[in-house]
Amino acid sequence: MAHKMAKNMKYETIIGLEVHVELATKSKMFCGCPADHFGKAPNTITCPVCLGLPGALPVPNKKAVESTIMLGLALECEIPLESKFDRKHYFYPDLPKGYQISQYDQPLAINGSFGNVRIRRVHLEEDTGKLQHATIEGEAVSLVDFNRSGVPLVEIVTEPDFRTLEEVDVFLKKLQQIIRYLGISNADMEKGSMRIEPSVSIRTLKTEELPLYRVEIKNINSFKFARKAIEYEIERQTEMLESGEQPKQQTRGFVESKGNTAAQRDKEEAHDYRYFPEPDIPPMRWKSSQLSAISRQIGELPDAKKGRFMKDYYLNDYDATLLTEARARAEYFEKAVSIQSSVVSPKAIANWIINKKIDLEKVTPAQLLDQILQSTQTTSVSDNELEKIIKQILSENEKAVEDYKSGKDQALMFLVGQGLKSLSQKGNASIIRERLINAIKSSAQ
Repeated sequence: MAHKMAKNMKYETIIGLEVHVELATKSKMFCGCPADHFGKAPNTITCPVCLGLPGALPVPNKKAVESTIMLGLALECEIPLESKFDRKHYFYPDLPKGYQISQYDQPLAINGSFGNVRIRRVHLEEDTGKLQHATIEGEAVSLVDFNRSGVPLVEIVTEPDFRTLEEVDVFLKKLQQIIRYLGISNADMEKGSMRIEPSVSIRTLKTEELPLYRVEIKNINSFKFARKAIEYEIERQTEMLESGEQPKQQTRGFVESKGNTAAQRDKEEAHDYRYFPEPDIPPMRWKSSQLSAISRQIGELPDAKKGRFMKDYYLNDYDATLLTEARARAEYFEKAVSIQSSVVSPKAIANWIINKKIDLEKVTPAQLLDQILQSTQTTSVSDNELEKIIKQILSENEKAVEDYKSGKDQALMFLVGQGLKSLSQKGNASIIRERLINAIKSSAQ
């Protein structure tokens, strides 16, 4: 694939993404049924509302609305002070009402950005049921499980700002990380709680206008499959253009077993869905104070936390990236640092968490520190050797010395760590700490 594309450098790929994420609320979007449907026996988590029975009325899930706004704020979106739900009509067996309650022209969040990618909108809707294709008594049939019907589903829609597969990959993984940091979903692709729908089109290089078509690939549930589907679609469309054929605007599905995409239907436009305001749910209006309260729940996001770890704990980019990969691991590290006995450096703690693959649920931060201290074998080091090492540490780490002088205790821990490193972890951390403090005091006199 890469070889074929390299030969044909006159085209440019245009990719946009729609990402669907099931929110981890206790109940569904518009009824009281449990939202945790994974692995449950078919059609055991249903009620008149999520089955779309006549006369059943929807009641919005406040937590789901707030989670969507929180995600919008994390993606630097504007939050309009008024939003509403709409009916999106289409007729498939997995949609019992014949319409989906979604959002059309007044979504909860708009005009955001995530790195170099513009976020068009973040809106909230209900998930559909799930079709299962099976053979019963020799006959091919399609079964419908409505357990998933009505589960809160947030949709993140980007502008067509991606040009490479690598950009798509980085964006999706960072988005999943932020969603998990916010605690609004586990975004587990294997369980279908995060699904990707890329839109792919091709244009001639140095063309400013977007192509007059786009091909949407539906419901991809892994980063690997997203990459394969886009790769295949780039090749398919490029070959069509090369042969003088114009690709059609359509929806296609990714066929995992074959690694290709297959046409499903011509791509619908908004008017095909016959949107109109949901008459059973009044518009939602917000006060600035309410939005501020939601914003305060966001906390420190991964990139900011990584930068702080590098600055405050003198960690390198690699260690800081691994420690902040998951919020639980980052919080575990900080707890260990906060209770450490002043002789274990943050770098040593980081090394143990990363290299020993510590089970955060079985080993408490305090127990981790005990393990580190017990593992340190001390040997006698001559005064001359130690003095030489202390001088070298101070001369090579002037910034850390200045930081310690200005009151940053973590800087001293960093210097102790450098001493242990020079002595191949065989020195006594307490003695190194004491000698460092004395040497810094002497140099200041």
